[in-house]
Amino acid sequence: MGKILVVDDAAFMRMMIKDILTKNGYEVVGEAADGQQAVEQYSELKPDLVTMDITMPEMDGITALKKIKEIDPEAKVVMCSAMGQQAMVIDAIQAGAKDFIVKPFQADRVLEAIKKVIG
Repeated sequence: MGKILVVDDAAFMRMMIKDILTKNGYEVVGEAADGQQAVEQYSELKPDLVTMDITMPEMDGITALKKIKEIDPEAKVVMCSAMGQQAMVIDAIQAGAKDFIVKPFQADRVLEAIKKVIG
């Protein structure tokens, strides 16, 4: 139904998203803990969609989004942000993110964003 790369520096957040996605028929093909790993894995795995945390060590989500867009202008990325990161969300949308979901994740919102982006 859709191959997804899950990117978040917090393992439990990755697990939460993975759980929501796999229970609803999506395939999680990879996980990354920072933006650098996300860019490398995107090139290798060619996922249909990436869920990308904004605030991470090494390389933040917005920088990673821009690099992924350089590799693949058609890349579909949904940003994940904590409350109060509106300015960063706007930056991410301008950089090419398709949507964003706010932590703590609500399953229906995660699925709504993903369905909207990859169907």
